Amino acid sequence: MPHTIASDSARLASLHVHAADNVRVALKDLPAGSEIDDSGRRLRLVETIRHKHKFALHDLAAGEAVVMYGVTVGRAIRPIAAGAAITTENTEHDTASTAPQARRGQWQAPDVAAFQDATFDGYHRPDGSVGTANVWLVVPLVFCENRNIEVLRQCVADALGEDPYRDYKRMARELLHGAAGKMPPAPPAERLFPNVDGVRFLSHTLGCGGTDDDAEALCRLLAGYIGHPNVAGATVLSLGCQKAQIDMLREAVAERDPQGLRPVHYLEQQASTSETALIREALTTIFDGLAEANRVERAPAPLSALTLGVECGGSDGFSGLSANPLVGGVVDRLVALGGSGILSEFPELCGVEHELIARCRDDAVAGRFQALMEAYQQHAARVGADFSMNPSPGNVRDGLITDAMKSAGAAKKGGDSPVVDVLDYTEPAVRKGLNLLCTPGNDVESTTALAGSGANLILFTTGLGTPTGNPVAPVLKIASNSELAGRMRDVIDFDAGPIIRGETSIDELAKRLLTLCIDTASGRYRPRAVALAQYDFIPWKRGVSL
Repeated sequence: MPHTIASDSARLASLHVHAADNVRVALKDLPAGSEIDDSGRRLRLVETIRHKHKFALHDLAAGEAVVMYGVTVGRAIRPIAAGAAITTENTEHDTASTAPQARRGQWQAPDVAAFQDATFDGYHRPDGSVGTANVWLVVPLVFCENRNIEVLRQCVADALGEDPYRDYKRMARELLHGAAGKMPPAPPAERLFPNVDGVRFLSHTLGCGGTDDDAEALCRLLAGYIGHPNVAGATVLSLGCQKAQIDMLREAVAERDPQGLRPVHYLEQQASTSETALIREALTTIFDGLAEANRVERAPAPLSALTLGVECGGSDGFSGLSANPLVGGVVDRLVALGGSGILSEFPELCGVEHELIARCRDDAVAGRFQALMEAYQQHAARVGADFSMNPSPGNVRDGLITDAMKSAGAAKKGGDSPVVDVLDYTEPAVRKGLNLLCTPGNDVESTTALAGSGANLILFTTGLGTPTGNPVAPVLKIASNSELAGRMRDVIDFDAGPIIRGETSIDELAKRLLTLCIDTASGRYRPRAVALAQYDFIPWKRGVSL
């Protein structure tokens, strides 16, 4: 007997995303024999379809395109019956061209009247940029200094009474010693620098032993962090003999800050009398820098001073249906208000290039996007890789079975506004509007790059859950489904699940998320990643180790 979906729940059983699609998405587990209403046509499922997975709306012959979001996301490698699941066994990655939905010059900006006079309380920098946070940065030029960075991190946390792991340390003592190790909670420490959000310490594995290009790219990335609107100043530790030299970093910083408006202190261990002397000098620059940074107070700034970096990680079959288009709706609203967005992860744009090209503001921008995509794919091919390898096992388990399927959903984070510029890795965003940034699909490498190119707030969507954060840019985590939002509430900031349940529209939820962005940029809301001191930083190593 067929399992007929009750009429009052039929709307929530599956979703037809675009009129041109030949698949639907299961919004819950659907047993074999279930009858689905597809725009008045009854379709019987020939097998069980797990929630978040896709099923064919009609018989697909071998070689026929699988279409979702109105674009080709795969190709059938054997016949697929109507009502059967789309799987890795019957479908492979394919990006055969379909006519782009976008058209240059035809974007309709959303209604932003409710936010027209809105502002956020930010930190105004001498160069005219505005920060959503106020931090002092401590940076190693080479991995040899990571140990000294850790010494400084622990010393500063102890001196300021702001150890983010205090509760975990108490837990460890109690587990080891029982009641004898139990300690009363420490009273909240008085903040010595109330206008400063803290000191952030970077560490990495680069700076020597690689190519000249990697050393230069590292210096450009670090310069992007040192010159970031959220950074008041920096202390830089160098060993001395490494490939990434202080002069290289000075030059990269000068490109971002030609007037030298931001204080930067360069310390070289091989020129110091001792490690103790190095640590003392570094601590002095940090505490002096905190005192100077504390003189800056938040003041109203227009929303046009916001640059949203958008990222996804631990994606599931719902990410491209709820969280990603929701973030895209926020980006569109910010762009309409004169602000900016940055969409990265080039391997996750594979298959939707024609859509993005159609949105580029002119042929020069479109040409640069094509050139960077082609160069990246050729580089991957030289080491035996391909963009089609991008989906992880977790992605596949949750229904993202081809890179094009993942890409079509991932690109939704960029909304629909025109692409005003295309940036190579480490290049700063200078044009207002939506920018594309060449980065890998690795979550942290890409998030690291977004901040390096100037994002002063990052929206990170996830369907499976991730604690990712960033040292200088606040990161808001948006769950694609309410089950995740409830289960990992300590890392999730916003729930896009009501979209999947049909309880609210993307437009309505985008207004709420933009309001949360404003509160975060103003310091009124503290993201979960900041509360957890989740400050991930991984530079992209494009070259080889030598």
